[in-house]
Amino acid sequence: MRKRAAKKRPLLPDPKFNDQLVTRFVNNLMWDGKKSTAFTVFYDALEIVENKKQDADKSALEIWKDALTNVMPHVEVRSRRVGGATFQIPMQIRPDRKISYAIKWMILYARRRNEKSMAGKLASEILAAAKEEGAAVKKRMDTHKMADANKAFSHFRF
Repeated sequence: MRKRAAKKRPLLPDPKFNDQLVTRFVNNLMWDGKKSTAFTVFYDALEIVENKKQDADKSALEIWKDALTNVMPHVEVRSRRVGGATFQIPMQIRPDRKISYAIKWMILYARRRNEKSMAGKLASEILAAAKEEGAAVKKRMDTHKMADANKAFSHFRF
């Protein structure tokens, strides 16, 4: 880049759980700047998770964090041109990028679910991801398989 990298802006923690990760999730969930609606959807989803959970000793927030951890990828493939050919090179992912991927995939696959409300869709995706099943976890597995299939090109790493 020509100029120096932009500073990371600190996120305000959410009002209910006092957690910055929740705010980050809600910011990705939000459409058209409707943050209060996004918070309502998220809190309603956690309420549904609280009612449907099987694990009595974990709170809904802990289940959500476990689900995010289960969706986080550890390696990804990146394209690199070497002498006219393009190779898919497996690379480790930075911690903030892992979280970003997990959040985006969870929201994307929650939106694709067939349920009435967004809160219900998100709750179902959270519960599925916490049990290491569901579309978001499948996406992580596919990403890992792709990296594993291309590990022969890992010596092209830059």
